[in-house]
Amino acid sequence: MGLLDDIVLSPNEALCTECEPVETIDRELKKLADRMLKIMYAAEGCGLAAPQVGVLKQLVVIDCDYEGKGSMKNPYVLINPKIITADGEPRDFQEGCLSFPGINVTVTRPSHVVVQAYDLNGDLLQYEAEGNLMAVCLQHEIDHLHGKTMVDHLTPTKRAEAMRAYNEALAAGAMPGETVVED
Repeated sequence: MGLLDDIVLSPNEALCTECEPVETIDRELKKLADRMLKIMYAAEGCGLAAPQVGVLKQLVVIDCDYEGKGSMKNPYVLINPKIITADGEPRDFQEGCLSFPGINVTVTRPSHVVVQAYDLNGDLLQYEAEGNLMAVCLQHEIDHLHGKTMVDHLTPTKRAEAMRAYNEALAAGAMPGETVVED
């Protein structure tokens, strides 16, 4: 399995822990970001947060344009990302998560988001997305940095159903990157 072995699966404590801000952008952090991108691409995901690889730092990698092997890569590395604005018409979206292989769940999130984050050069950048996968991915990955997962957005009944489906998928051998609609 290789790189996929590095992905932390629920119910690992790292997934429900508040992450520390990154203090220094150094060679080690750049190596971590590079490793996270490799893991994300290997799992054919569109985002990965540091706690999903067991590192409790505020670091996220995203590439919503990647469509699998052979396609163009357009990665973003976000350090200490903060949601500045989350508004717009609430929108339902089928979300999957590399830390919950085998399931998708419907999550309602604001359709518009503005995020500020540092890049690997230490420059403060602003990202804005509306009504698309990038808007969902930014919110989903930043949630991970604050110990919140996609199932935390569900009602208790829907969460119990999702966790039952997740445990069944794991028992059947589901691997990170594999999702099915269970909602």
